[in-house]
Amino acid sequence: MESAYGAVLFLMLVTASAAQDGCICPMNIRTTCEMESGSCICRVLGSNQRVNCSTLTSKCLLMKAEMDRTPRHFPKSKHAFLDNDGLYDPDCDANGNFKARQCNKTDTCWCVNSAGVRRTDKGDDNMRCSELVRTNWILIELKQKEREDPFLEAEVENSLRQFIQKRYQLRQHFIPAVKYDYPFIQVELKQDLMQKTYRDVDIADVAYYFEKDIKRTSLFHFSNAFNLSVSGEPLDIEEILIYYIDEKPPEFSMKQLTPGIIAVVVVVVLAFITGITIFVFNRRRKTGKYEKVEIKEMGEMKREENA
Repeated sequence: MESAYGAVLFLMLVTASAAQDGCICPMNIRTTCEMESGSCICRVLGSNQRVNCSTLTSKCLLMKAEMDRTPRHFPKSKHAFLDNDGLYDPDCDANGNFKARQCNKTDTCWCVNSAGVRRTDKGDDNMRCSELVRTNWILIELKQKEREDPFLEAEVENSLRQFIQKRYQLRQHFIPAVKYDYPFIQVELKQDLMQKTYRDVDIADVAYYFEKDIKRTSLFHFSNAFNLSVSGEPLDIEEILIYYIDEKPPEFSMKQLTPGIIAVVVVVVLAFITGITIFVFNRRRKTGKYEKVEIKEMGEMKREENA
């Protein structure tokens, strides 16, 4: 924790020195900026890719910057990945988007959606991903810290809508619903590719920035403080979960099911097989009894005829 804080503090000092020249990236703290030919040019750590600092940086480049762990002279903590579940060093295209196929250093590969989330089983280097499936629906579930009196639902909805629009530049059109049932909040983001213009930020990038803000590891410049409030009172969040829904269903096999689900499936199958076995056994018993009775009656009929 102290190591992570030290790294962030170092970055803040570096960007503070650049800020004296007025050359910083207010939308992304994980950048290096310098004046070139009278213009402030900022590049993302890890990929050295130039970014537009008037809008959000893509999630793919942000994840790559996190994996870079700049500055390198800081010692790595053995707990460095505790707050970064699912973080990997992604392969980004020239536009900063995730490539459909991702691999690690051990040549284990998998397919991801446009949010960079794995949507298939893992395979070897021969694995192929035919397309980058778009994530067009994101559900952000929040758990509010305990408070004496819950907020009004309309106040929470209005505050979150305005906050997301102002801080992350996402148009209201892409926030179809905000639901509040104390202490839980659900923010729904929807964005089809046909709806998105070149000026619109992507909902996957918005969700990633928002998650980092909630976890107090903001990607914005330190002067752009995170302040989420409702009617002038802070809206303190203690948990965040993000669910991704793609235009096409994921392609996980049976082995990706949780042990609980597998257990249920096995019980159902066993019950079905047991039911069939009992049915067949009872039928045989009934059939055998019927045949014995029928043979006995035919013997009696023959004796009567002989008499």
